[in-house]
Amino acid sequence: MTDGRVTAVSRSATHTFGKTGRPGIRLLAGLGVEGDAHLGVTVRHRSRVARDPTQPNLRQVHLIPAELHDELEDAGFSVAAGQLGENITTRGVDLLGLPVGALLRLGGEARVEITGLRNPCLQIDAFRPGLLRQVVSRDEAGRLVRRAGVMGVVVAGGEVRPGDAIEVELPPPPHRPLDRV
Repeated sequence: MTDGRVTAVSRSATHTFGKTGRPGIRLLAGLGVEGDAHLGVTVRHRSRVARDPTQPNLRQVHLIPAELHDELEDAGFSVAAGQLGENITTRGVDLLGLPVGALLRLGGEARVEITGLRNPCLQIDAFRPGLLRQVVSRDEAGRLVRRAGVMGVVVAGGEVRPGDAIEVELPPPPHRPLDRV
């Protein structure tokens, strides 16, 4: 059963805020997106490298739902695929509602295991002033709500292209809700 579709794929060889759209990207098992600055077994995000460069890289692939772009557009923020740093833009999958360990089957071969939520930073406001408030808020109980996508690790490599089907496989219960990674 197809749960959704890939709408765009992006990568950047350097640590830039946004990533450039591509006709396709190659996911490498245990590493991430070929040619992307965040490729690696250990952490590549600069703030995490500064704290402990030996940490496992649980943020090899960044995914954002295109529905977030739609909501941002409705709120007056023009944001295109890749501009928030995501590698894969999806449609039709409730990424934020997935549990830790959910497996996304992307296209024919690639598989990404969801590890947690992206923790957006102030760079988002440098990109579009006021945007951080749109992707991070508090719920009625005062808990922080992060909506800037999910992170994952590549468990099976392969090519991913816009238009590819996405199938979701949930891990066995009990399910753990996503938290920041």
